Amino acid sequence: MKYNPIKKILILVTILAVPGFLYYLLQEKGKNRYKPLAIYGPKKVAPTFHTVRGKQIPDTVYHVIEDFKLVNQKADTLTWDNYKGKIVLLNLFYTNGASGVEFANKAMATFASVYEKNTMVHFIGLSIDSQYDTPTVLSEYAKRISANPGKWDLLTGDSAQVNNLIKNGLLLDALKVVESGKAKFTFSNMFVLLDSQHRVRGYYEATNQEALSKLDDEIKVLVAEELRNMRDGR
Repeated sequence: MKYNPIKKILILVTILAVPGFLYYLLQEKGKNRYKPLAIYGPKKVAPTFHTVRGKQIPDTVYHVIEDFKLVNQKADTLTWDNYKGKIVLLNLFYTNGASGVEFANKAMATFASVYEKNTMVHFIGLSIDSQYDTPTVLSEYAKRISANPGKWDLLTGDSAQVNNLIKNGLLLDALKVVESGKAKFTFSNMFVLLDSQHRVRGYYEATNQEALSKLDDEIKVLVAEELRNMRDGR
């Protein structure tokens, strides 16, 4: 068989070129191509604009959770300033809650452990029974579920403020009924994922393992989004 040096050179060039081409695809075509998380709640078109590739696009004003002043399990007063620049995972609970509440807080404990050293991610348990769940009660409950203040705050406070935060901020429901002199609650047993601008980015059923797996993925997506925004100066 006749030796063909040109054919040999072409094969060698192809072998050398393929890794470089694949690297280019990963760097240029795969960069920041994940699907961003949705932003929940009412929104409206703003009178201002931003420019994309020379085209003016109207800005959108999204639903933002208003500030609050509540106390945690250490009786420290907290507001949104304590979570400035942070991603927050929040759930509703009460210390006399049934098995669904216990399961949710166990799941929250797992997330708090996984993201223990990630300073961008913080956790809030918002008590819907502010009359009973005083800071003293929450302090003892926090020990049971390993909720460390500053990383995983259990918040309580004025019931009117808490109800407003739940209904108009988080867009959830919580209904109190009294049976045989004991308070019971029907409420949205959900995890709520909030970005650093205090916007709702996801709802997840706290007792659904598939939803919790999705939540774990979407925390990572939101962390990547926040880091990209910081890099871009947004």
